[in-house]
Amino acid sequence: MKIYTKTGDKGETSVIGGVRLPKHHPRIEAYGTIDELIAWIGMLRSSEQFCVPTEELINIQSVLMSCCTIIATHPSAKVPEGISVDDTTQLESSIDKMESRLPELQSFILPGGNHSAATSNLARCVCRRAERALLRLNETEKTDPDVIKYLNRLSDYLFVLTRCLTYELGTEEVKWMPGKKTK
Repeated sequence: MKIYTKTGDKGETSVIGGVRLPKHHPRIEAYGTIDELIAWIGMLRSSEQFCVPTEELINIQSVLMSCCTIIATHPSAKVPEGISVDDTTQLESSIDKMESRLPELQSFILPGGNHSAATSNLARCVCRRAERALLRLNETEKTDPDVIKYLNRLSDYLFVLTRCLTYELGTEEVKWMPGKKTK
């Protein structure tokens, strides 16, 4: 099977259910942004880190692939098996474990620190964008509330993972000090 079909050359693509949509449709934007998030988590997975097991990041990528499949299904088609509440619960459990190793957050922090932490923070930003795209779609076409909840919790997970990666490598968390500039 060839990878190219030439059917999208005029700016449309097919979703599950056989319906063709413009590539800028909110449905395509939502699952395309989640696809980008999967790639960022792959980048994060490729970095050496000891905050979470690699298998946990692979599982997150797998759940996100399921989210893409759900979102890529037209409302007129049978929606494939969704994600479960347990997927979100697993994120919460991991957040709790990571937070137990971190000092209490006292202020906003500026992104950066080290490559792994910066990668995690970029993934968090893409996750928030994916959530916003899904919420825009949800205004016109009902979407799975478990996917919305999962993305919201995943952005929390990625924020805490960013902090964990900062501390794990002994990098200073730079606090945001409103009105103060560095020299």
